Amino acid sequence: MYQPQPRRRDRRPSRRVPPEAVRRRASPLTAAGADVVLVGYFSAKQKDFEAVMASAVAELAARGARVVVQIVQRRGVSDGGARKMGLPYSSRTLLSHGKVREVALACDRAEADAVIFVASLTGRQQRALTAMLGRPAVGLADILAAG
Repeated sequence: MYQPQPRRRDRRPSRRVPPEAVRRRASPLTAAGADVVLVGYFSAKQKDFEAVMASAVAELAARGARVVVQIVQRRGVSDGGARKMGLPYSSRTLLSHGKVREVALACDRAEADAVIFVASLTGRQQRALTAMLGRPAVGLADILAAG
């Protein structure tokens, strides 16, 4: 008779932030008066990414936010990146680990209030990025819908 083995517990230290701490840190989805970091994630096939970023800056400015830093991650642009296009991106954070560190450093230097992603974020991505960056991380669509 088959008996399933007990699940092994992951022994890595947990970086999980309690949900109440994330809720406390997260602000309402209003951009008025906030200093924000704008992050775009684009494939190499999308040639008009600069226009998309400029449009996002204009939309945020119309809602009273001030974009203090813009960061773009383009996937598949370099030879090394083109080879990695077949590999899955991080569904947990949308960005690569190095780019998340770059965004966190830019947020700290600019003393940003929030991070706004041009791409839509899932609830899991929002929670993970909010915990990693130490400030609310939301998608641009959420800001535009709330405004």
